Amino acid sequence: MSAIPVADDVLGTDVAVITLEEAASRLGVSVNKVRQTVRDGHLIALRRSGTLCVPEEFIAEDALVKGLAGTLTVLADAGFEPTEMLTWLFTSDESLPGRTPINALRSNQGTEVKRRAQASAL
Repeated sequence: MSAIPVADDVLGTDVAVITLEEAASRLGVSVNKVRQTVRDGHLIALRRSGTLCVPEEFIAEDALVKGLAGTLTVLADAGFEPTEMLTWLFTSDESLPGRTPINALRSNQGTEVKRRAQASAL
């Protein structure tokens, strides 16, 4: 079993995070399934105050935000590392509906977010 990739905590303290256990509970899956989802690149984990967490905005009700996994795949294919992905997802863009890519994903603007992710290739 490979190690869980962990991004640097580049998010402001105003960005809420939840533990992997909390994420598992909200998603209705085991903690091991959440860890596997991170290993598969469909979710990004970070360490805050010594605890492995995920941004709360990545979870909508009882599922991952629609389009998040695909966007992370596009960013990975473009050469982004997990820390760079977090930065990209939470960086304000005045021209984007929702102002940040993660907010745009949460408001069902996945096609536009993925298009911008493809255009952001390093």
